[in-house]
Amino acid sequence: MVEPKAWQVTAGSAALGLALAAVAVVAAGPWDSGQRKAEREWAVAQNRAGGAHHDPSAPRTPAPAPSAAGVLSALAAADTTRTRAEPGGAPPADLGRTLGKLLDADALGPSRTASVVDTATGEVLYGKGAATPMTPASTVKIATMVAALSALGPDHRIATTVMATPDQRKLTLVGGGDATLDRKRLGALAGDTARALRDSGITKVELHYDTSLYSGPREHPIGPNDNIAPVVPLMAGQGRLDKSTTGPAPRSGNPAGDAARTFAHLLRERGVRTAHPPAAGKPAKSAEPLARTYSAPLADLVERALTESDNDIAESLARQTAIAAGEPASFAGAGRAVGAELAKLRLPLKGTRFADGSGLNRKDKASAALLTALLTRAADPDRPELRPVLTGLPVAGFTGTLRGRYGDAPPAAGLIRAKTGTLTGVDALAGTVVDGEGRLLAFAFLAGATKAPDTARTALDALSAALVPRTPSAPPPAPLPARGSATP
Repeated sequence: MVEPKAWQVTAGSAALGLALAAVAVVAAGPWDSGQRKAEREWAVAQNRAGGAHHDPSAPRTPAPAPSAAGVLSALAAADTTRTRAEPGGAPPADLGRTLGKLLDADALGPSRTASVVDTATGEVLYGKGAATPMTPASTVKIATMVAALSALGPDHRIATTVMATPDQRKLTLVGGGDATLDRKRLGALAGDTARALRDSGITKVELHYDTSLYSGPREHPIGPNDNIAPVVPLMAGQGRLDKSTTGPAPRSGNPAGDAARTFAHLLRERGVRTAHPPAAGKPAKSAEPLARTYSAPLADLVERALTESDNDIAESLARQTAIAAGEPASFAGAGRAVGAELAKLRLPLKGTRFADGSGLNRKDKASAALLTALLTRAADPDRPELRPVLTGLPVAGFTGTLRGRYGDAPPAAGLIRAKTGTLTGVDALAGTVVDGEGRLLAFAFLAGATKAPDTARTALDALSAALVPRTPSAPPPAPLPARGSATP
């Protein structure tokens, strides 16, 4: 079977219009697209060697596909203010003037960069300061996800394991780094554990929990924060202290201990008592696996992390990349591993710094050229294992962190997919759109020292909306006030 190029598939969907886009979003959702399943099967069919897993008994994954031909060579020197276009494409002068006026909006502050690339050719259609490292906020998750998929493959699953001594009277709940473990799956793990113990006639055990997979600080450098739990390899419900499943929420200071206590309670419900409250500790050298639960495939985790901008999953996948690379599973080790994996893909990394995997750290640095290069690589037909990076991007006006945006740019709703990035004074947007010529474009707009998030987001939405095909009844978005002009 010949795989269609991503831009051809997306162009067809764009032509159906906003109404059909809405139906498709509701019916399929961003986390389970038929295109992604087909491409995953296609990747497996290429007879590649198995990928990395921490548990030798777990299902094997396809190794990363070979790098495509150098379609990204033009991106390494993408710091340009000129625009270019393939024959038959949009007039470069018009694109340059339109984006230039929108990028000059006062709402974007004094420091702003941009990159727009044709993903099929690597052609730079527009750039302004594109190679300049900026604080990317949550758009750095695109880099984290590409690195994880490249290193581990889309079918990789993260295990949480119950280890038992030979007499099965001492159990250790071992965290493998699954930030999506919840009470339901923990209950299933408790059920499997209790059945195995009952088969041996055991109804009382000593329970420990092991978080030694990670090293370095547990707390993110921003400190205790509703946007992220302490970064540990064992947690249930992401340490949330309310009933939420996404977004900010009060977090436990000890999510691993809480998960172990929940597991002990679930064992008791199934007829197995614990002698004492669970304590931290590694399993005995003689211990063997008694029961195990796995996360969803990495492709699903990537899509969830991008759609909802999930910081806990992002930090988990950065550490999974570190483990695969033989680096310490710490902030520093994960940063080195992500950078090294992206270097293998020949991406423009000059001035880049990965201080964390989520983008909450202001010390992160990435350029607009790197973000469009990452998206271009994910659209490469020879890299189907990276496709979840595109399918996981929020859909403008419909899903995730873009659900409530583009009210001021309605023609873009349903047609733009993009990752948002927001810190105080930092706003960013990076994603894809099909233009009027049927080209799948990757774009990235980064702004620093912004004055207010609401107006900055509106300005970013207008920039990306300017790339959407126009009809006579849908004129280009009007530029926001330029620097130094009065705000109406």
